[in-house]
Amino acid sequence: MIYDIALTIDYDYAAPSDRSRTLVRLMAPSLPGEQQVLSQRLTLEPRPDEQREMKDFFGNATTTAVWHRPIEALALTLALKVERLAPVEGADLSPLLRDLDDALAGCTDLGPDSPHHFRGPSARVPEVSEISAFARKAVGKGMTTRQAIETLGGALHRAMAFDAEATSVETGPAEAFAQRSGVCQDFAHVMIAGLRALGIPAGYVSGFLRTLPPPGEPRLEGADAMHAWVRAWAGPVTGWIEFDPTNDQPAGVDYITVARGRDYRDVSPVMGVMRTTGGQDSRHSVDVVPADES
Repeated sequence: MIYDIALTIDYDYAAPSDRSRTLVRLMAPSLPGEQQVLSQRLTLEPRPDEQREMKDFFGNATTTAVWHRPIEALALTLALKVERLAPVEGADLSPLLRDLDDALAGCTDLGPDSPHHFRGPSARVPEVSEISAFARKAVGKGMTTRQAIETLGGALHRAMAFDAEATSVETGPAEAFAQRSGVCQDFAHVMIAGLRALGIPAGYVSGFLRTLPPPGEPRLEGADAMHAWVRAWAGPVTGWIEFDPTNDQPAGVDYITVARGRDYRDVSPVMGVMRTTGGQDSRHSVDVVPADES
């Protein structure tokens, strides 16, 4: 499936900034067997005085932009055409969950995709005893690792409610789980905490999800948003698999990856520092459209 994706993020500042530095992770990667980027263009307006492109430790494309002059607003626009390949579904060859530690012991790679980077607590996903207890209760001792991943994702989907007003970008998994509500970021962080408590390496994926309007209704332009889901390591044969607890389903052909990391802090689309006074307003618009419908 080929998609045309348009993303716009606008910031308006209460007062002109003195100096600004922004780190952007919005450029999608080509991933062998998963997705192929056909074209993409990231535009920043006003044009930065300095701009540098590089990749971080996990292989995510980053753009660092610096303004030495005052700016009153910032607009980031991404135009992306990408082909998403259908995942190959096969037999469950993942080890039994109780044997996963032995499989991890045999993994000596410490590169960006090594499961060892995703086993312990991270900046945005600390150990939460309530989540650990929930995960151990939801997952059977005789399950394979893949079954455990999918079972926990489904259990969290049933236990938590999606509520766009319940949390903010700063909300931690303990608070989101305690109130049993949140957005995709919260679902992902809670599932990651639960998987790690079970001994399963788990990380965070940010990207885009194609959404479908209700039957008989037109698709609303700009109504989509960036999405988040989970990737988990299911042994040396199966490798990494991806699951979306917000929608209780594996991440398939409707999912386009932008960045991967241990948690939201590793993949946040826009972060930075600026010197100014007052607050700011922001707007976020996304269109994910199959190319034959564009």
